[in-house]
Amino acid sequence: QAQLVESGGGLVQAGDSLRLSCPASGRLFRTNAMGWFRQAPGMEREFVAAINWSGAITYYADSVKGRFTISRDNAKNTVYLQMNSLKPEDTAAYYCADRSVEYGSLQSSEYTYWGQGTQVTVSS
Repeated sequence: QAQLVESGGGLVQAGDSLRLSCPASGRLFRTNAMGWFRQAPGMEREFVAAINWSGAITYYADSVKGRFTISRDNAKNTVYLQMNSLKPEDTAAYYCADRSVEYGSLQSSEYTYWGQGTQVTVSS
């Protein structure tokens, strides 16, 4: 079983940057794909980015491609989401998730473990 705890959210202005972190407990972290999703009020949870077990393969939603970067440090059992050039439409609660297999997915239903989320608010 994995436990995930997101941090790094906050209130920023459009154009600013934030880096989200998600340390994960559990001995299988380094063999598992990880993902970031977000959910705005009244909206469904949507895919943001994912990374395979080694970090060699990444996936991004079109809305964040070129602005966000997902990475991982298996020695620290941590996955990151670097968010640059933030826009008001990026405002949401951001969640990290563990897929429990080697390769990522864009489907939230394919992830096994979830964190509690960290709020990102971008003002215009």
